[in-house]
Amino acid sequence: MKLVFLGPPGAGKGTIAAKAKDVYSIPHISTGDLFRDNIKRETELGKKVKAILAAGDLVPDEVTIAMVKDRLASDDASNGFILDGFPRTIAQADALETISSLDKVVNFVLDKEDIIRRLSGRRVCKSTGRTYHILYNPPKVEGIDDETGEPLIQRDDDKEEAIRNRLEVYEASTAPLISYYREKGLLVDIDASASPDEVLKSMVDALR
Repeated sequence: MKLVFLGPPGAGKGTIAAKAKDVYSIPHISTGDLFRDNIKRETELGKKVKAILAAGDLVPDEVTIAMVKDRLASDDASNGFILDGFPRTIAQADALETISSLDKVVNFVLDKEDIIRRLSGRRVCKSTGRTYHILYNPPKVEGIDDETGEPLIQRDDDKEEAIRNRLEVYEASTAPLISYYREKGLLVDIDASASPDEVLKSMVDALR
């Protein structure tokens, strides 16, 4: 099963991908993980990415595409894969067509207010990085980390204004991709508002 996951921040793509990779016995390939892995292994591409990120620039398409192509050539991806965070642009989608065919593109759909509720409710322990959610995974004592007793913080990018900005950027860049894959007959819309297990079940049923 060769899949691409699309969906706004907070739709749970990573959570579903972590479960779906076991269902289909295929790797979950996220561009963020790819960058980190190449930087850690000090590959030629990793050195390039490290320098680009250090300069505060965006990684250009050709570098991202080269990394994805390299990863999809690995043995564990021979039976399929889940791509998460790639493609992000039409140019990347066109490049992916030259690397591999796709079975389906799963578009996780979630209402904007639900996304804001999910992301703005996140709270983090600064020293350990442990995350909570005021609604879905609250600490035992409000505002306090269960283990260290430290006060929990809300990251700047989890504040409502920042989330709305991220969603605008996502919609502007990804809306064309949704149309692109819908026209090719590859897009499957999945309601992402339920629990991860229910969303996974809906997806598996839709992909049968």
